[in-house]
Parts: sequence; structure tokens; C-alpha cells
Amino acid sequence: MTATAETGFRSEITDGVLRLTFDRPKRMNAIDLPTMTAFAAAVREGGADPRVRTIVITGSGRAFCTGADLAAAALNPADPKVVMDAATSLIRAITSAPVPVIAAVNGPAAGVGVSIALAADLTYAASSAYFLLSFVNIGLMPDGGASALVPAAIGRARAAEMALLGERVSAEDAERFGLVSRTVADDAFDAFDALVDSVVDRTSKAPRRALELTKRALNAATLDRLDAALELENTGQAELLTGDDFKEGAMAMLQKRAPHFK
Repeated sequence: MTATAETGFRSEITDGVLRLTFDRPKRMNAIDLPTMTAFAAAVREGGADPRVRTIVITGSGRAFCTGADLAAAALNPADPKVVMDAATSLIRAITSAPVPVIAAVNGPAAGVGVSIALAADLTYAASSAYFLLSFVNIGLMPDGGASALVPAAIGRARAAEMALLGERVSAEDAERFGLVSRTVADDAFDAFDALVDSVVDRTSKAPRRALELTKRALNAATLDRLDAALELENTGQAELLTGDDFKEGAMAMLQKRAPHFK
């Protein structure tokens, strides 16, 4: 695998580690349909590659991934079912990968970016990062398995505040709630990269099959309702994506004004 900037991310394998980096910094690493599709394929290919012992997902610039690119969607509307299937495929690729997947959340994670971060087995955040399920603010519902992934990590009450109120969760609170494995202060020189590298070093040297079966057991115990959640999200989101509230919410976001829902 080589750099694939035209698909919205970079991909490289070094010393058994597949690093996938969202690379649309001018769009805060918002992703479009082609990027989601290609990213999912890269995760699947990495998991099937015997050279790969660990997959690391991160973002370039100031953000991790700020969800769907609404500007791109407005210019090139896609069938809602196709979009939802692509998001589902990406999350399932991460959770079913036979090797540990580490999310290095270097900045804001919003929308499906939250799902991508939480679908990983180990999630580390820089202190400047935050997590935002912004869907309700534009007339949508959480997708990408967020309705299962978030409460599995922090419980129903806090998940409801994130999903129903669209409240931002700081990296500090994310660690306190149990949403992420650990948070590292931005002002600690290279501390975030050092932490991720130390974890990668351990997972890449561990027995691959033992990690695979451990991951499978953990997911079976904690994400047993993920498939059901994805199905409900896909049906509900496909409806909402064609509704007037989403049209108003998306337009308001692009015009940087408050939405006026009927």
C-alpha cells in the first residue's frame, strides 16, 4: 500500500504497522463517500495482510475526523442507502479486523468520526481533542454504530446527553467517562506520539492469534447489539437524509447560521 491522497487518506506499512491517516486538513478531515469506501477497503486489506500486526488510524492537521463532508454531499448527492452502507462497512471493517486497531485522536472527532474512533480497540486522545455527536443539530440521528458504541463505553445516561443534546465532550471528560483509553496533554513535547508508539510497539510484538481471539471475545461481550444498532440507524438515517429538517440543518451549517426546524 502506498500514499493515496486522491482518496482522502494516506496509507503506509512500516515494521508491521499499517498507518491510515485522514488527509483532508482543509476540510478538518471531513470524509465523503469515496473516502469512506476506500478507507474500509484499506482496513480490510490490512487485516488480511500477514505482514500487518497493528492498524493505526489518525488524522492530519488539527482534526481526527469531523464526519461527513456536507459540502461534498451538497455538490454530489448520493443515494442515502449507499452512504449508510458505506459507513456500516467501515465500522464493521474496524471491529472485525483480526489485529488491534488503535485510534490516535489528534484533534476533534465529530459525527461518524466518533464512531470510527470508538470502533477501534484502543483509543487515545490529545487533550485538545473533543468528541461531538452533532447529528441532532442538523436534523439527523447518530450513525456508524454510535448508538451502540457510545453507551457501551460510557453508559446510557451520558450517551443520551451526547446524542440527544449534541453536547461536546472534551478529551479530559472523555477519559473520565471511559470513552477513551487515555488522554495526553498537548503541551507535553511529543508525548501523544510517544504514547501511541509505545502501545503500537507492544501490540506489534504480541502473539497475533491471541490478540485476535481476545478482541473477538471483548467485542462479543460489549458490542453484541452493534449489528442491531447499525440496522436501526441505517433505516432511520435513510429517512432523515431525505427530510426537510436535514435540508435546513445542512444549509444552516454551510451558511454558518442557526437552523430553523419546523
